Amino acid sequence: MNYSIIRYILCRVLEFQAYFLALPCMVALIYGEREGWAYGVVMISCLLLGGLGKLKKAKSTVFYAREGFVTVSLSWILLSITGALPLFLSGQFPSYTDALFETISGLTTTGASILTDVEALCKCNLFWRSFTHWIGGMGVLVLILAILPLAGGYNMHLMRAESPGPTVGKLVPRVRHTARLLYEIYIFLTVVQIILLLITGMSPFEAMTLSFGTAGTGGFGVLNSSIGSYSIPSQVIITIFMILFGINFNVYYLFRAKKPLQALKCEEMRYYLGIILAAIVLITINIRGSFRSLFEAFHHAAFQVASIITTTGYSTADFDLWPQFSKVILVVLMFVGACAGSTGGGIKVSRIVIMMKMVKNELSHLIHPKRVRQVSFEYHVVNKEILRSISVFFIAYMMVYCISLVLISLDNLDFTTNFTAVAATLNNIGPGLEQVGPTANFSVFSQPAKYVLMFDMLAGRLELFPLLLLFTPYTWKRS
Repeated sequence: MNYSIIRYILCRVLEFQAYFLALPCMVALIYGEREGWAYGVVMISCLLLGGLGKLKKAKSTVFYAREGFVTVSLSWILLSITGALPLFLSGQFPSYTDALFETISGLTTTGASILTDVEALCKCNLFWRSFTHWIGGMGVLVLILAILPLAGGYNMHLMRAESPGPTVGKLVPRVRHTARLLYEIYIFLTVVQIILLLITGMSPFEAMTLSFGTAGTGGFGVLNSSIGSYSIPSQVIITIFMILFGINFNVYYLFRAKKPLQALKCEEMRYYLGIILAAIVLITINIRGSFRSLFEAFHHAAFQVASIITTTGYSTADFDLWPQFSKVILVVLMFVGACAGSTGGGIKVSRIVIMMKMVKNELSHLIHPKRVRQVSFEYHVVNKEILRSISVFFIAYMMVYCISLVLISLDNLDFTTNFTAVAATLNNIGPGLEQVGPTANFSVFSQPAKYVLMFDMLAGRLELFPLLLLFTPYTWKRS
């Protein structure tokens, strides 16, 4: 284990955290809010600690997969701990645990909140909550790789550990250029959404914060009604961009590289859009009687389907009051999630499709034992290593889910609340059903249960294994 390079990168992360904290400081100055001092203090502390830690250079830049997983996990924990400090110091959160829960929820783009009154927060705290979504959406280490060269030629280990999905590859030969391309696309889509929301009449503050939440597929709003109080055009724009940010960013790269036919042939994207369309149609038919017109039912169904499958978590209506059929569809979508290589969470469409094909092949094998069938995806044969990793991921996912469900059940809340709370946090969605529904929050849980859910949020965002490796003794052995 190369501890020196891990220390060096963590110090870099602290420096970037200081730069991030400068933005809510500016917001506090613009709105004349005294709570901005908390961001200033933490920002200076991060700069000093990061600078001092870098004085001792790394002995070696050799950086393998083990260091990559550990560095990514520790970076996200460090960002969460430091990012929660200004929220707690501002005096608007009852405890550091609640501030940490809110920060982890923001960075992991979950959007689960312990706040009962969002509108009571000052503007700088509202901005920071939403901005953490944008930071966590594409990944802070991907941003660092896009700006600074790190760890010699071993950068891919960092990107693979932080990026969601079963496989991560380079779009261009150099990893740094790949990271830069991803962020260019990410920034472009974010800016376009901000402009469109401004055109619909939103204030600059609301347009920015809601776009940060949409881009990171996070879901923190600035109003207690989430998105329900905004105009229909604003809601339509957010619906479209939630779906766009749930698509694999490789598709946008292909469009940028003037390969539209290759982009449109993306198998995962077609399944993703097909699932969205089918869910919207079924829910629209089911909830038609609850709304004044078919258009209104379709509009709310489309928004909620887009919000749940992309794991954004915004809402325009209390879907906890919808018929059971619609609620079951939404819960299923919580597990499906968005595309690999997007900012969305969940198991991912690609994994779901490949697992279905594996089941189909196994059924075929039972009937024709001597017939050789291979699983193909995106017009390529999926090698056994990827099939093994997907199977192991699903086993680990179910283990974490079940253990979390058992642990939070000690709070003695109802089963639906517990089941959807774990689903909402492990899949980085935000709202669940019953006592954690779209009009409720996670303040009902005890502090131990909140730490279980915080672990789930981090594990879900980092695809389980980087975080789980922290608890294995051989991870820390010097090689």
